Amino acid sequence: MDTVIELTDVAKTFTRRHRRGRSLLRTRTTVRAVDGLSFAIGRGEVVGYLGPNGAGKSTTVKMLTGILVPSSGQIRVAGLEPSRQRTTLARRVGVVFGQRTTLWWDLPLRDSFQLIRHLYRVEPARFARNLDRLVALLELGSLLEVPVRQLSLGQRMRGDLAAALLHDPAILYLDEPTIGLDVVSKAAIREFLEELNREHGTTILLTTHDLGDVERLCNRVMVIDHGRLAFDGSLDGLRSLVPARRVLVVDLAAAGPPMSGVEVVRVDGPRQWIAIPPGASAAALVAELMAHYDVRDLSVEEPSIEEVVHQLYAGGYPGTGAARGTGGSASPAR
Repeated sequence: MDTVIELTDVAKTFTRRHRRGRSLLRTRTTVRAVDGLSFAIGRGEVVGYLGPNGAGKSTTVKMLTGILVPSSGQIRVAGLEPSRQRTTLARRVGVVFGQRTTLWWDLPLRDSFQLIRHLYRVEPARFARNLDRLVALLELGSLLEVPVRQLSLGQRMRGDLAAALLHDPAILYLDEPTIGLDVVSKAAIREFLEELNREHGTTILLTTHDLGDVERLCNRVMVIDHGRLAFDGSLDGLRSLVPARRVLVVDLAAAGPPMSGVEVVRVDGPRQWIAIPPGASAAALVAELMAHYDVRDLSVEEPSIEEVVHQLYAGGYPGTGAARGTGGSASPAR
């Protein structure tokens, strides 16, 4: 797999000035937003970039686009150095910031798209082809003549996605693309991104607090905290890293008291939820229950990614030596 994004020991520091009480004197504090960050992303990957507020996610994206210059370390995106070759790189990447729009507030959506065509110098035929495809996929046909200020949040977000893709970027950065959206709008955007990656091989880096986005879209996740990489691997690897509890859902032939000899989490008529002890075999538990109860159906509920990430933050970072492609190793916070 060709590497299209590569960071090597990247750091970014900011200086904050504070006034001490009523004094005119100011003190300076250095904040390390990103601290020794290294990772690589291959062509066509869809990677979830997770972390709490202030972890360094947005700072990373801004350095990848060339908006911010790293304090140290090296960044290469599509073979280019973002801060030095920002104009050239802009034609190869698309960016969507969920809380900011790239569209012109008072112009109809169609006019915003035309202005973006000129900014990126997209040939008319190519622009028309891309616009038709994006309008159809994102269901924007009835919105093209509507001023951006009159669009709902979900409609504007679909417009921002189209704007970011009109020039056929090979790489797409999404910073909280579904923030504040309703369930229907989220589903539409997730479906669009799946198709974009599947049909065009677009590399996507997704920062989000909505872990439903990650579970639906990403085949790899990175967790960042205090500017350092805490985990890099698969969703299953992340789930296995902390002792989050799995639950066996059992449907009995008839309602009855909680089953004995197991930890019953919940009872609802004939359905009972049984905690699977960490490290225990679900198959062995199922066999035990089948031998003593009339079981009609059963399933295993895996812990949600939200629960796993919460435990990861709360309990530290077990494991050592995070490496791309290991499917679930983690590096400790230093």
